[in-house]
Amino acid sequence: MDISLVQSVREKIIGYNRFIDENELIAGCRNGDSKAQRFLYSMYAPKMLGVCRRYATDMENAQDIMQDGFIKVFDKIGTYRGEGAFAGWIRRIFVNTALEYLRKSTPMKFSINVDECKSIEDEVNVSALSKLDAEDLLTCISHLPVGYRTIFNLYAIEGYSHSEIAEMLDIKESTSQSQLLRAKRLLQKNVLLLNGREYAKHG
Repeated sequence: MDISLVQSVREKIIGYNRFIDENELIAGCRNGDSKAQRFLYSMYAPKMLGVCRRYATDMENAQDIMQDGFIKVFDKIGTYRGEGAFAGWIRRIFVNTALEYLRKSTPMKFSINVDECKSIEDEVNVSALSKLDAEDLLTCISHLPVGYRTIFNLYAIEGYSHSEIAEMLDIKESTSQSQLLRAKRLLQKNVLLLNGREYAKHG
């Protein structure tokens, strides 16, 4: 995938919270301190709701996923050993929770062979992306079919490799690659359509 596209998407959507006393916060949550749990929730909820929205079909489902995600965070926080960023550890729990939701509620179809996609132009107009704010970009991503959207999120935003995605979704690596190519093409169309509507509205 074009590196500039990946960087542009991540810069607009991803941001991690940092705590001055992160170790103290984690210790409090491990001990069941309700104040520490509320603080962690308030600090991470906006970002994690954004993660859930990218995978869910609507806001109500995103909120359900987020609640399940925080339950898992508090249940599993004792397993966090300080290896890697705490924010990244939390984010992985929410991504996995969202994938569990998709498996149960929305069948994902992966039927395109990578050889059929070689003719697809593997370029996205990054300058068009730069004209969108994060909310508009999320809207464009949300209009992708669920299979395309899931793989695009996992690869372009979460940073997983095709081999990792294949293992997570129980698909072939080539299937992940083909879905990403299609997702990029459709995302480009969505971005250009949205920019065109905005130009017509304000131009």
